[in-house]
Formats: sequence, structure tokens, C-alpha cells
Amino acid sequence: MANAVEVRDDSFATEIEQHQGLAVVDFWATWCAPCRMIAPIVEQLAGEYAGTVKVAKLDVDSNQQTAMRFNVRSIPTILFFKNGKLIDQVVGAVPRPALEAKFKEHA
Repeated sequence: MANAVEVRDDSFATEIEQHQGLAVVDFWATWCAPCRMIAPIVEQLAGEYAGTVKVAKLDVDSNQQTAMRFNVRSIPTILFFKNGKLIDQVVGAVPRPALEAKFKEHA
């Protein structure tokens, strides 16, 4: 997780909702195989968009309050925030081109 930051219930507001620009949050869990499948893609995109997009990861098992607040019922779920406001989401393990298109669309 060199390029993505870890956020928790207690840091989400500061790290994501007060961030100016695009912030992308990957909601995941250690036991989730599809989450592990897209993790390298998220990490690569975080590196490629460093300085332009803030990429974060939130473990839903440890941070249920934030997951419930944003109605995350299935993981992986990737939420896109612009200037602190939720603007888009991707649910499920999607191929890199689909995820990259969302980064390009909102960056």
C-alpha cells in the first residue's frame, strides 16, 4: 500500500471529506478474494495518478460505521469523492480499463 493511504472511521472525514480534488476510496476486507484481485490495479492507478488523485483504502471489517454510512453492501466497492462529495462508485472486481476510465473521467 505504498501509494494508497489507509483511512478509518475516525480519519475518514479529515482524509476524504475535507480533501480538495478527487479522492478514491477502496472499501475492502482481507477475506475478500475479489478485493485482493483488484488491489494491485488500485495500487497501480494510485501511483500513476499520484499528485492528481488521492487514493485510500478502508477495511470494512474494522470500519463498519463508514461502510454503513455510505451504504456499502458488497465489496469491493470503490467510491469517488470530488471536494468531499460522493460523485460515483464502482462495485465488484472490474477490469483495469473500466476502473481507469473512471479515474480519467473524474480526475
